[in-house]
Amino acid sequence: MSEAVLLHESRDAVATLTLNRPAQFNALSAELLTELERALAALAGDAGVRVVVLAAAGRGFCAGHDLREIRALGDARRIEALFLHCSRVMQQLLALPQPVIARVHGIATAAGCQLVASCDLAIASSAARFATPGVDIGAFCATPGVAVSRALARKHALELLLTGAAIDAERACAIGLVNRVVAPEELDAEVAALAQRLASKSPRALASGKRLFQRQLELPVEEAYALASAAIARDFASPDGMEGVDAFLAKRAPVWKGR
Repeated sequence: MSEAVLLHESRDAVATLTLNRPAQFNALSAELLTELERALAALAGDAGVRVVVLAAAGRGFCAGHDLREIRALGDARRIEALFLHCSRVMQQLLALPQPVIARVHGIATAAGCQLVASCDLAIASSAARFATPGVDIGAFCATPGVAVSRALARKHALELLLTGAAIDAERACAIGLVNRVVAPEELDAEVAALAQRLASKSPRALASGKRLFQRQLELPVEEAYALASAAIARDFASPDGMEGVDAFLAKRAPVWKGR
């Protein structure tokens, strides 16, 4: 039997999904997208998981779509179905109640860069490289551009998308594509520390906050404040909110009730 294209491990309330097509630099085949879709759907309903880490096997994080597969599909209708499938997975990452951390150890290009931009947080090795090089092969990185344009300032996003040029991890951090850059040997410890810090928080507050953050960005400021006011009121009035206040006043660690 062939090895699974997606590996799944859970430990200490942290689930790690590992892209596992190392020979293809973890290119997003239809099979891998299907496995990601299933795994994310299961995690969304798993109250025992508070944080998700997206990692990858081999030398690269993700080289985007599988170009051999795209070439074999041939016509625009079938190719569009593949990209719509990928778009659903990216939206699943956004909708997931748990925060998602990208662990980026190597190249993240095209849809791989899209994956990084679609995760809530990202930590990169200094060996990582990022690019949206579709223009180099005659196909503008339109779908990666949706995520990248929402993560970066407009001119930074357009520079990546229009030039196709690769940037290093430090530049990716400077323009906001990743949160921080560490030496390769420090990557696992840094990701684990961030995951555990998030896992110690109220899972309800994390889910509520992630949902609110994305929604308010698209609203005029007055509507955003109205939405945020209702959200924070619900949080404070929830069992976790009450417990958090009680714990703070009593100078003890909170015991969260869950989502």
